[in-house]
Amino acid sequence: MMHRARVAKCVCAAMLLAALGGPAWAGDGETQPVRGANQPVDEAYTAKIKKYTTEPYFTSPLVEYLPASKSVPTPEIVLGDVSGAPGILPYAEDVYKYMRLLEKASPSRVKVFTIGHTEEGREMIAVAVSSEANLKNLESNRAELAKLADPRTIKLNDADADKIVARATPIYYITGTIHSPETGAPTALMELAYRLAVDESPYVKEIRDGVVTLITPVVEVDGRDRMVDLYKWHLSHPKEFYPPLIYWGKYVAHDNNRDAMGVTLKLTENVLNTYTGWKAQVLHDLHESVPYLYDNTVGDGPYNAWIDPILADEWQMIGARNVADMTKFGMPGVFTHGDFDTWSPGYLMFIAAMHNGISRLYETFGNGGADTKQRTLEPEEYARTWYKQNPPLPKTLWSQRDNNNYEETGLLTSLHYFNENKRTFLKNFYLKSKRSIQKPNQEGPAAYVLPGDDPRSELQAELLQVMDKQKVEISRATSAFIVTFPPKKKEEDGKHGPASANAVDKDKADKDKKDTEPTTREFSAGSYIIRMDQPYSRIADALLDHQYWSPDDPQKTPYDDTGWTFGELFGVQVVRVTDAKVLSAAMERVNAVKLPGGVKGDGTVFAINNNAQPTLATLRYKLKDATMDAAEEPFEAGSTKFNRGTVLIKDVNRGDLDKAAGEAGVEVVALASAPSVKTHPLRAARVAFIHTWLSTQTEGWWRLTLDNLGVPYDYLSTQAIGKIDDLRAKYDVILFPPVGYNAPASAIINGLPTTWGNALPWKNTAETPNLVGKNDSTDDMRPGLGWDGLAKLHEFVAKGGVLLTATDTSSFAIGSGFENGVTLNQAQKLNIVGSILSARLVDGASPIGYGYSDKVSVYCDNGPIFSLTAIAGERRRRRLGSHSKERPTGRGTMDDPDFTVGRPATEVPEEKSTEAWEIPEVTDEQKMNNPRVIPDAELPRVILRYADSKDLLVSGLLEGGDEIAQHPAVVDVPSGSGHVILFSINPVYRGETRGTYSLVLNAIMNWDSLNAGRKPAEK
Repeated sequence: MMHRARVAKCVCAAMLLAALGGPAWAGDGETQPVRGANQPVDEAYTAKIKKYTTEPYFTSPLVEYLPASKSVPTPEIVLGDVSGAPGILPYAEDVYKYMRLLEKASPSRVKVFTIGHTEEGREMIAVAVSSEANLKNLESNRAELAKLADPRTIKLNDADADKIVARATPIYYITGTIHSPETGAPTALMELAYRLAVDESPYVKEIRDGVVTLITPVVEVDGRDRMVDLYKWHLSHPKEFYPPLIYWGKYVAHDNNRDAMGVTLKLTENVLNTYTGWKAQVLHDLHESVPYLYDNTVGDGPYNAWIDPILADEWQMIGARNVADMTKFGMPGVFTHGDFDTWSPGYLMFIAAMHNGISRLYETFGNGGADTKQRTLEPEEYARTWYKQNPPLPKTLWSQRDNNNYEETGLLTSLHYFNENKRTFLKNFYLKSKRSIQKPNQEGPAAYVLPGDDPRSELQAELLQVMDKQKVEISRATSAFIVTFPPKKKEEDGKHGPASANAVDKDKADKDKKDTEPTTREFSAGSYIIRMDQPYSRIADALLDHQYWSPDDPQKTPYDDTGWTFGELFGVQVVRVTDAKVLSAAMERVNAVKLPGGVKGDGTVFAINNNAQPTLATLRYKLKDATMDAAEEPFEAGSTKFNRGTVLIKDVNRGDLDKAAGEAGVEVVALASAPSVKTHPLRAARVAFIHTWLSTQTEGWWRLTLDNLGVPYDYLSTQAIGKIDDLRAKYDVILFPPVGYNAPASAIINGLPTTWGNALPWKNTAETPNLVGKNDSTDDMRPGLGWDGLAKLHEFVAKGGVLLTATDTSSFAIGSGFENGVTLNQAQKLNIVGSILSARLVDGASPIGYGYSDKVSVYCDNGPIFSLTAIAGERRRRRLGSHSKERPTGRGTMDDPDFTVGRPATEVPEEKSTEAWEIPEVTDEQKMNNPRVIPDAELPRVILRYADSKDLLVSGLLEGGDEIAQHPAVVDVPSGSGHVILFSINPVYRGETRGTYSLVLNAIMNWDSLNAGRKPAEK
């Protein structure tokens, strides 16, 4: 029997198809999607299109020909062949060259704009294609669209909006090749731009006259040029394996399409600025991974909770029409429902969804290059389903031209349908903006408040800077104000059971009464207010609110992270306010938020209160020759309380310190004298940063963070480690960030197989001039760390070095002899998909924990489960199972002793209970002649542990959380003269986890004093 939800989907799809005009072209009053009778054809180019298209049903009437022009060059002028020709992948520079030739030949219909540059300095462009009248009036049209984007400018007047809607020209923004191995979009977009500029067929002319099509043909420019290098290497070595694209951009690979929240990459910032600057209505991103065209914005649930329902309708409208049109062309494998959930707002296309536009994304079928290949699909890919009535073929010959045909056909039909309904979509654009402004009086909240007295002012400023990048308006209170909070939801008595119900006393009754009453809170002047009565309130609400993904949700395979609450990840206070009176508080707009910094007060000793602000590391390396010490205990000076870990600076020029602190964003207080408190030196460690040749995806976020903070490091592959004679002579700290995909220790040590195949070089040559860029190189990517490299790491730690690992590299360290009392538990039911969990500070005296409070929010994605033991090589076990704290089955009550029949009672020695994050006490029996008992000084030290099960989830999805609850999250393991630091969490991730950066930075700055505050073991 078909599930009721699926029946409903089928009925809705059928109704929607009927509403869109049914399957027939003729008689519906629409322009036919065919070449115009008087449109001349470029016969030679058209013949090659036909030649390179492997089956007649892999094309359409819209792209089976190329219109001819006497004055405008085709892509062949740059490519040397037609778009999609086998063996041809153009560099970004070649794509740009063609677009500028197109502009030169057709200046009234094509304009090319520079929209920014990448981290490696390569240009990004946007190409506008439209009619002469539309391009002539770009600025006046932008002014019209700006009024729809911000309806406050027309006082939310629907009548005025309707007048603008009737005359404005919408912007449809298309982006390609953000994922560098997905290679087809640039040639498709070159040809699409030509068609839109030249074709006089009514179908295309209506698009040109009615819409401004904006095209960024290459989003990841650095990665595109590397991919073309690899493809050329492949053509020169056709019988050999070619290297995988290990680096895309300077920092990250596939995750470049997960940056739309944090906006840490240049490509994201450039596209966001272009989309919002042009006041575009659509952002349509082109990808390649699915046969043959999956319009995946319809996808599957759950949808992001903060989108306007109008957008969900628009996805259905455009997606269903796209499928209907291409199905009528006879093109197989076009569908719009699937398993992609649109929950996370991190995708590039979601810039539009969160800024009142329409987000769209195609997955077409690419070959990872321009080869024509025989492709064989998996059964689930070619199966006919309710939403895929004309599925892909099980096996077919597939070319890049086929891929380009699908991309261009999909775009042309979308553009035409969008143009036909542009008044509807423009009105929706206005309505979504208007509804965003009306949020305080509708679903709420009224505002988010970031208190002016938050001790983490630097991190608060960084969060506000992200909001500013997102074009969110920020205000600051000019005087104190009070807001009211609604009563807390009362817990049902039944949840506690009869026993607890009987135990309710007067104190509890008073607390319940208090919880059911409204409360108030006063915020000081200087507090930041993010009002929700603004056009882009949607993105602020989505990033600052909490998320909850139910374990019972029908979607069992979330596509990406399920939790991302930025206030939690940044470690700053963010208060959701539903009281609309907050909007009446005295405040002023803030145009730019700068990190507070500089020296205040009088004195010759300078103190920086440690609130786990990452900029402390920036200052340490800016003033690398200055004498800095860390206070090992809290202290007071004047009326100010300073935390443990406060940085004390002496013998430095005040002017130099003030300048450096201002640049770094660090607040410094001058003291009359040094406090009487124990200190240790805070040194600028010499840092090595290890990567594998398996993946550079996850570690790239760590590199980006260190570079942004100004923390220098040597970037080394695992291969290089075994070749360095004495690591300890060169480095104090080695960072080994996550490899990704839970890489096993064997893969890190062995790398890729070397007993067959050929070497896989990653180096700059005349054949591959762009590969290395500003990253690493090797003659052969296949070898891993090797056993020699592992031995060198052991030697490094034994000599006093610090090895810091996270997630899968922590598992590697534990499995490679660095464990010293830390073991791994195998998860059975645990399911954490990119969520925020709550942790507790266990040992605040450890320098790694300096600046942190008792509760810390951390990012976790099924991190390893650590347990501790005092016996080397022994797994911790609870002899009585999961309920080991209770007595075994026997006589009496739960608190009574058992007996043995026929024997006098004997006193049972009391067994000391231990928590999940603690080391079980070694018994006298275990100590007998046991060289595996770990000495006290070598026992692991827990810095952070996961919270109790009931308090564990902060945001996202958590299932089976009792398996990791209370277990260690960050552990410092002494080893020889050095330390191995193990993270179960990922503290540096996607530019979002700034609140946990200092766990890593503290280890770097206190590398030679990590035993500070360590308590002697009880005897």
